[in-house]
Amino acid sequence: MSRPKGSQLWGALCALGTCTVILATLAACGTSGGSTTSSGPIKIGFTVSLTGDFSDDGKAVEQGYQLWADTINAHGGLLGRQVSLDILDDASNPDQVTTDYQKLITVDKVDLLFGPFSTLLTKPASVVAHRYGYALPEGSGGGPSVFTAGLNNVFDVSLPVASNLVSFAQYILALPAAQRPQTAAYATEDDPFTQPQVDLAKQMLEQGGVKTAYYNVYPAETTDFAPIAQAVIHSGAQVTIFGTLLPDITAFIQAFKQQHYNPQGLIATAGPDQGTQFLNNIGGAQSAEGIFVPNGWYAELNAPGNADMVAAYVAKYGGTPDDISSDVAEAYSVGQVVQQAVTQNKSLDNAKLIQTLHSGTFTSVQGDVKFDSTGQNTAATAYLFQWQSGKLIPVFPASAATAQPEYPKPNWP
Repeated sequence: MSRPKGSQLWGALCALGTCTVILATLAACGTSGGSTTSSGPIKIGFTVSLTGDFSDDGKAVEQGYQLWADTINAHGGLLGRQVSLDILDDASNPDQVTTDYQKLITVDKVDLLFGPFSTLLTKPASVVAHRYGYALPEGSGGGPSVFTAGLNNVFDVSLPVASNLVSFAQYILALPAAQRPQTAAYATEDDPFTQPQVDLAKQMLEQGGVKTAYYNVYPAETTDFAPIAQAVIHSGAQVTIFGTLLPDITAFIQAFKQQHYNPQGLIATAGPDQGTQFLNNIGGAQSAEGIFVPNGWYAELNAPGNADMVAAYVAKYGGTPDDISSDVAEAYSVGQVVQQAVTQNKSLDNAKLIQTLHSGTFTSVQGDVKFDSTGQNTAATAYLFQWQSGKLIPVFPASAATAQPEYPKPNWP
């Protein structure tokens, strides 16, 4: 039987040594983000805020992603290949995020993307990722505005941002009538991460009979917090609720200490969760006593891989489990969920990844993960934490509490 003409041509090309060149060319033209035949590293790209306003959180996010990569590489990699992280500094700037994610996709040609820190930066990153057909799993950009753009490619593995302060409002409203505060003051950055949390807590507390003594939304670029702190002090509010990051809550607490203003309760959306750095900023553990912060994770949480992650963090970065920022766990969870979906698909194809993330149920160091149609995690649990005796511990709900909440908060030392 004669061979087909195509086979004859191929044989002739191979005889000339040309077939090797053709095979190499075909391999180089594989589908972006979808090859499972390569033996090289799987490249995962993302930006983190190593400089700028979000640098404290950005460094913790980088640690979380790196810990996950170290763990999976030590256990044989993803789909049998090592994971390589392609990290760019977005300088906490949305415009830089757009530029960086375009570079990661079109120049660096990464296989997969992870998200940056904050709702502000996740929004432009998700738009770029959607334009090129990439999934954008993330753990620190859960503001409502991320999920109202009609995109199908963004997935937040953490607790939806707007729900963060619900546990605090529930705790306050559950207090006996004689203990329940009558007034509250609210101050928040004009930021899609902080303001939705504060506004929902304000709504709940007002409906429960707690009057608003002060409410202010200030520009995110504010650097002089003294006038806001003075207005809160002047309000005389019994409970203070802040939509902050580390710099502004630090300034507020320092002002309150100087003026001897002692609210019965104080909670901030972020800042008190920054461990030793927070304690150092405000003057030590005594100054932190009784301060609340909401979170979806803590070091002792009984969740898949959490104990191993905590041990790996301490071994790599030092300190104690109490020093670990929740940003670390949020980033680590992104890697865990992507690992489960990619392993299930046996593929790096982003279209398949998006479909699987929308339909699957996953686990992480933060607990269960189940995405709704918008990409928000409907299985996440909100916890209320408080600084007590130099440790940040869960105090509400009772099912997760390791101690009773301290209320009212002790006076400043």
